[in-house]
Amino acid sequence: MPAEHLIIFVKNPIPGQVKTRIAHTVGDAKAVAIYNHLLRYTQQLIQSFSGQRVVYYGDFVNRDDGWNAYDKQLQTSGDLGERMANAFQEQFAAGAEKVVMIGSDCLAITPDHLTQAFAALNKSDIVIGPATDGGYYLLGMKQVRPFLFQDMPWSQPELRQLTELAILQHGLTFAPLETLTDIDEWSDYEPYAPVEVSKE
Repeated sequence: MPAEHLIIFVKNPIPGQVKTRIAHTVGDAKAVAIYNHLLRYTQQLIQSFSGQRVVYYGDFVNRDDGWNAYDKQLQTSGDLGERMANAFQEQFAAGAEKVVMIGSDCLAITPDHLTQAFAALNKSDIVIGPATDGGYYLLGMKQVRPFLFQDMPWSQPELRQLTELAILQHGLTFAPLETLTDIDEWSDYEPYAPVEVSKE
């Protein structure tokens, strides 16, 4: 079993259930097309990763989709923090020595960012990929740190700041990666939009 595990949190591309903020601007059909673009990009992103790759679905495990080459799991119940904590715990229980988690919402993340994240854990307890909206697009650690997932303001602009503060209050170290933009609003996606997914 590889010592490095990469967790990818995904949803199935169902109208009305993905990229709902973008859907308010361009409609459900285009929001699904955008999310499919994000899924394809994330699939390409992780192809070169040599460790264990585990896809965690937020709704149901799709047995026949673009993730068929990877281990598939279902996220547990609870809020985002509980689901993240449980996924990390499962991977450490499976023998991982380092675990990094990403979502499927970023078109700026590269394989180099993944390499940097795992390398950062050689010297730091935790690695964080900061997002421009105040959250993070990547989180990694060498053992489960439950405080990272408890009483945190999920999807709020102070998430990363409070996460970093909690790390320091617990006497641990963290390494920040490059700040990138998650695709949450139409304006985030517009620079990447192909002609067929234009707003008009």
